[in-house]
Amino acid sequence: MNKNITLIEQFIDYVWSELGLADNTIKSYSNDLSHFDNYIKTNKKNIQDVDESLIKQYIGQCVLNGITARTQARKLSTLRKFYAYLMQHNFIKINPTSQINLPKIGKSLPKTLTEDEVIKLLAAPDGKKLIGMRDKAMLELMYATGIRTSELVSLKLNQVNFEQGLIRLMGKGNKERIVPIGEIALDVLEDYVLHHRPILVKEKLSDYLFPSQKAVYMSRQGFWQLIKRYARQVGITKPISPHTVRHAFATHLINHGADLRVVQMLLGHSDVATTQIYTHVARERMKAAHSKHHPRG
Repeated sequence: MNKNITLIEQFIDYVWSELGLADNTIKSYSNDLSHFDNYIKTNKKNIQDVDESLIKQYIGQCVLNGITARTQARKLSTLRKFYAYLMQHNFIKINPTSQINLPKIGKSLPKTLTEDEVIKLLAAPDGKKLIGMRDKAMLELMYATGIRTSELVSLKLNQVNFEQGLIRLMGKGNKERIVPIGEIALDVLEDYVLHHRPILVKEKLSDYLFPSQKAVYMSRQGFWQLIKRYARQVGITKPISPHTVRHAFATHLINHGADLRVVQMLLGHSDVATTQIYTHVARERMKAAHSKHHPRG
């Protein structure tokens, strides 16, 4: 058997049995190492004899082939782990990846919606229909609060304080946060709870604020399909998911001057650095507006 393949298989067995990594991660390692092995075969090199120069040539070839910086970084990360394993088990004496820096990866801006697109989306559900009112209340609440999909579909009646216009949410790491709803969303929500939800639930007992037609827990996938359907209905062609509405919530707050720390608390981010991405969104939008409207843009 090819010695390169044997070492790769030993490494894959190691990360599977000793590290207990996810199947997708293991598959990614295997694919990256197979890709690298095919490259070094053209140079007639064994995987143990690879030096820093050859790895840099490989990354350079990845660039020429149009492979993104993010994928390059992942491939190099795989090689680092692989050669660290070879050193640990005395297959090699020098790690050829130790002095190679990962490619710089720019922060990817989250996909979002304009304010006009949000208005169209919120108006899409048919308010004359029972399910339409439920869906409208869900969309209004999501945009008003930036609630996560998992939090929205599992939201219960006792988490909403209609008198004060607040919802109590339990986010990641069981961290509780209190988020204001806003007048428009609160009016829609109160109307739904008083006049439409009782008909939807009928005699069935359900604590969920937004039950499905069977008065059970709505799945995240079900809500995702719901949003995509309404987006198509109003002519929004860009890729959209519930998270897009959450991004729109944060972006529009920043655009209208909200403090970054406030947005962090509303979103339930443990680190303000996670929220920082929305300042980049706002900055990109300002640059685009300047380029479009300034006479020397």
